[in-house]
This record gives sequence, structure tokens and C-alpha cells, in this order.
Amino acid sequence: MKRGQKLQKALEKQEESQIADLGLRYDLTLPLSRYYAHNRANLPVPFKVIQMDRVYRAERPQKGRLREFMQCDIDILGSSSPDCEIELIHTTAKALLAIGLSHFKVKINDRRILKEILLSTGFQKEELDSVCISFDKLDKIGPEGVKGELEEKQYDPKVIESFMKLLSGGTLSLEYAAKIIKDSSYIESLRHIIEVSEKLAAGRYEIVFDMTLVRGQGYYTGTVFEIESLDFGSSIAGGGRYDNLIGKFMKESVPAVGFSIGFERIFSILRGKEVPDKRKKIAVLYKEDEILQAIEKAEEFRSTYDAALFVQPKKMGKFLNRLEEQDFDGFFVLGRDDSIRFFGQKE
Repeated sequence: MKRGQKLQKALEKQEESQIADLGLRYDLTLPLSRYYAHNRANLPVPFKVIQMDRVYRAERPQKGRLREFMQCDIDILGSSSPDCEIELIHTTAKALLAIGLSHFKVKINDRRILKEILLSTGFQKEELDSVCISFDKLDKIGPEGVKGELEEKQYDPKVIESFMKLLSGGTLSLEYAAKIIKDSSYIESLRHIIEVSEKLAAGRYEIVFDMTLVRGQGYYTGTVFEIESLDFGSSIAGGGRYDNLIGKFMKESVPAVGFSIGFERIFSILRGKEVPDKRKKIAVLYKEDEILQAIEKAEEFRSTYDAALFVQPKKMGKFLNRLEEQDFDGFFVLGRDDSIRFFGQKE
């Protein structure tokens, strides 16, 4: 943000675009869309990409929600096939299973289906985006909280009542949606994604249609999905189809869909858990004139373990406690030990 006279001048003239020179990256999807638009001629079709980097949000810091965090994305650009959603859901679920997370379910919805259902309750087309913003808070503020927000926005009380009756009626199934939706292709596409994903899940996790799933990003145009950790109590991954976003940087629309894992949320769940196939980490302790032998010994261990070198301290007890706190599994003292001594192992 600008400072001094430049900031004051921008505020006085109400020139929002002049208040700051730089902004922090909000997510990885928008930069990816810009990159694709500028390099499309040299990229394969469809373009499948994995990217991980830091992003920033103006959030109120709390459990699993930070202002600076690591985003891990997989995207498929250039294909409108629902097979892309299936591949992304399967790949993301496999990644979670591989690191020892199994207590989760995948929730799926379609923005187009949701909007048609909202229209059926009486909301106007131009009101839908604002309604969705309130509806997206359902799991945080509950039905009464959503109702309160809609009333604050001064929507027709009869329409709000019709909407609340829908929420409380227990009719939010795909079968119910099929009776409302004019374009059956939306329903058929979603059914295809759910059916194939269920077969790939093979009972290891649940796949459910959830009409209350909105996803906060305004650029989603079709399918949206989230993975809810039943241990964490909230979403640990989410994404959807953003077919119009790339078109903002070029003259034609390009279909695209992506899935993102929240690294910090995954980390908070895994803390204290043993990661499958994780190599044990050991410390090789040596005297200062034994560096050659220490490196050679560490190289022997590295075929089986992750090994780190440390000069042997004077106060061994305190040092070993620190190693254990830093997730080391054991240690080896060069010239003294015949084998690795693991923490918790009886003498």
C-alpha cells in the first residue's frame, strides 16, 4: 500500500486502483489461467498441471485458516469432459489415502443445478450470486443465520420462506433436482461423475451429492466438489469447473477444472500420526576430528534411514531430548555404539 501524500491523495480522490502498487497472490488458479492464455499454442491439449506455492487471504486466523498458506493444486485445462472431474477426484483421494488419511467423504454439486433450484424458489437471476454468498455460510451460521442474511439483503419474504422450506424439507437429493432442472445434461453429467467415482472409491471413502455445497469463489461455473475430513470437521480440499476464467485473458472460452488441497490443514491432522512408508530419521553424533568417518558412516545408514550429522555435545541428555522433539527416531554415537539406538527402546 502507498504511504504518505500518495496514499492521502488516492483516498481523497477515491481512486481505489491507486491505493496500492502491489498485491499478494490470492490463489494459483488465476495466474494459471493467465499463463495458459499466453502460452496456449505451445501447450498440450488437454493441459494437465500440478503446482504448489504460497498464497494469501485476508482471513481472520483460526484453526485451519491462515492468512499465508501453501496451496497444492491439480488442474486440467482445455477439456469439457466430466471425465476430468473423475480423474481429479480420484487422484486427490488417492493422495490422501497414501499419506494415511482415510476418514473422509467427497461432496459434489453443480453450480448450474443449484442456481436453477434457487430460481425455482422465486429468487431472480440477478440475485443468485448474492444469495449463493449467504448460502455458502450454511455450515458456519446455520439455517437461521442464512435466513437472517437474506432478510438483511431485503429479498422478498415469501421467497425466503420458500427457500427455507426447501432447506428444512429433506428433499435436497439428486432425484429432486432432476424434477426441477430443465437441462437434463447437468444431471446426467453429475450422475456419471458420482457413479464412476464411487466405483473407484471401492468403499474406501464416500461420494455424496450435496446441494448445499456452493464453494465461495465466484469463478466456478459448473461442477464443484470438496473433501470433508471427518476427523478435522471441515473441508481439507476443494475445487470445481471454471470454464469462463481463461476467457478473460483471450477472445474465446476455454474449459477448465481444478482441485486444491489445503497443506496446513492436512499437516494439522497428520501431526502425531505415523506417515505410511516414512523413513526413520536418525542422528549420527561424532567428535570434531572424526568428520570423515562420520560422513562415511552416515552414507551407510542412508540406504535405509534419513541421517543427519551432529558434533557430539557435552550435555547428551538435553541434546537427545531435543532430537526426539524434532521427530528423530534414534541416534548413533560414532566410536561408541555398535548399532543405532532408537528412542523408547529399552536398554
